[in-house]
Amino acid sequence: MITLLPANKLLRPSLLALALCTCQSASAAPPLEEIVVTSSRIPMPLREVGTSISVITQDEITRLGFTSLYDVLRTQPGVSVTNTGGAGSAAALRIRGEEGYRTLVLLDGIDISDTSGPQVSPRFEQILSSGVQRVEILRGPQGLMYGADAGGVVNISTVAPSAGFGGEFSAEGGRYGNQQLAGNVGGGNDTVDFNLSGADFQTDGFNARTTDTVLKDEDGYTNRTAHARLGYNPTETLRLSLVGRAVDGNNRYDDCYTVDTFAATDRCRDKYTQDAWRVAADYQAGRFSHGLSYTGSDTDHKFLAEGAMGFRARGTLERSGYLGSFSGSDALRLVYGVDLENESLDDGGTDASRDQAGYYLEYQGGFGDRLFFTAGGRYDDNDDFGSHTSYRVSSAYLFALAGGELKLKGAYGTGFRAPSLYEIAYNKGGFAYPPAADTTLKEERSKGYDLGLSWLAASGLLLEAVYFDQKVEDEIYFDLTNYSGYLQRSGDTDSSGVELAADWPVLASLSLTANYTFNDTRTSTGTSRPYRPERLANLGVHWRTLGNTLVLGAAWRLSEDAQDIDGTQLDDYQLLELTASYQLLPGLQLYGRLENALDEDYEEVPTYNTSGAAGYAGLRYTF
Repeated sequence: MITLLPANKLLRPSLLALALCTCQSASAAPPLEEIVVTSSRIPMPLREVGTSISVITQDEITRLGFTSLYDVLRTQPGVSVTNTGGAGSAAALRIRGEEGYRTLVLLDGIDISDTSGPQVSPRFEQILSSGVQRVEILRGPQGLMYGADAGGVVNISTVAPSAGFGGEFSAEGGRYGNQQLAGNVGGGNDTVDFNLSGADFQTDGFNARTTDTVLKDEDGYTNRTAHARLGYNPTETLRLSLVGRAVDGNNRYDDCYTVDTFAATDRCRDKYTQDAWRVAADYQAGRFSHGLSYTGSDTDHKFLAEGAMGFRARGTLERSGYLGSFSGSDALRLVYGVDLENESLDDGGTDASRDQAGYYLEYQGGFGDRLFFTAGGRYDDNDDFGSHTSYRVSSAYLFALAGGELKLKGAYGTGFRAPSLYEIAYNKGGFAYPPAADTTLKEERSKGYDLGLSWLAASGLLLEAVYFDQKVEDEIYFDLTNYSGYLQRSGDTDSSGVELAADWPVLASLSLTANYTFNDTRTSTGTSRPYRPERLANLGVHWRTLGNTLVLGAAWRLSEDAQDIDGTQLDDYQLLELTASYQLLPGLQLYGRLENALDEDYEEVPTYNTSGAAGYAGLRYTF
């Protein structure tokens, strides 16, 4: 854990929540007792949470072995990803069918959204899995606590400092010229703690597009990421913390236009850098807790054709806030706060910025050890689109069943998304024409609910089923028929379906995981929303010797019934990954994986190639 205080202070809810720190892993407690922070921004046992949350631990991330974090996230219920040409190429992560720009991503408490793009959106293709210790995925409209929209929240925590001194280093390589060097080192005591992590990844890649029939060149990618965390505890009730992050990505891709003649070319490159930071102070005063934070990010995105820069966009995002809580009793807790945000965009043609202020309050209560509920509201004031009120209610009820515990849960929430600075500027600029030029964009509104149950057996078997239905009113989209600019649908765009999940520790050495998602996504005119698989499934098998000397794993993924923009059916596909690790010496591990083991030939987006069968191997040293 990040807070290196005496044991009786380590679990103080407010300090943990305000720092958005890493909570205990699933192995530390039964699944329903695991502590999560993302639902209400303060620590809560999962058994008391009425919203839908998935948790990915460091053990799972390491075992899966994927270089890109989005490949880890797509193993979870309700999560799909489309990638356009391999590592570093644009990737869209959708939760329950919603676009990535309707999802908030926090990394050690930093909103890492890129304001330089057409929409304010996280760049999942630029996030490596190296150095990530834990991920919580909160699914559905979550405007209350975060001001987020219909997709939900992805809360990423990097490796946290621990007492003493230690670290880990790894080196791996494989097909397509993949190479990665990564590591982290950290330590601390009751007063000060730190962790430094970094990764250097590079790949020659493969030809990004099937339309590139002349060059047929490899479209490679490099990523250098550095991350630092520093904490200082001047007293047992006060913690000061600092986080800094720098990402430098360089990707080659196909299909752009030269600067001088506007001729089509496949010699294209984009260079992406983002510097982000967070400073925070968290204070515990009896039943009250207080936290102040300031986060910011600067993003610079350059696009080049045949070596000449054709387009450059820069964006900044700054957020400052206060988060407080009051614990009156087990049946009364209040969480409240203020978020102040400023975003800006400068792409040479548009130089704009705006502010938004948000104020929120949530009540948490319960009766005994069986019934828990929350209710709260949020008021946002946007410079361009005025005030909006969001709210959420949730409840969880538990009772004994068949030697285990059954949890019934439900949640209903709302959110909104203001048109981005780019969307507004494009429709007012010289490239737009009717009907987009005559369209005055207004904010999107979202609402949704889910109902579910989960059962934890005495044997450790965990089963979960969730039904969800969520809508986006007045969805903004780009006119791909006439290319006139951004338009807005009247009516509701809908995503509804079922998520099923199971986690079964069959033996001490053998475990099975599985999930299945059925999602019917429709626009307001009744057509299917593009690139959303109707059926997704994941199955994992994990076996280890009693001493963990040898660990073997297999992961299978299914994607079916996704459609292109014009309604054409996209490829259905099944992928198999095999993993293995062997402890050579204390602290020294040999590991490997075979991705797309059956060499499936498929496209997630038409005309964009995907990886064939590819093997990777590496060494990991822990001290």
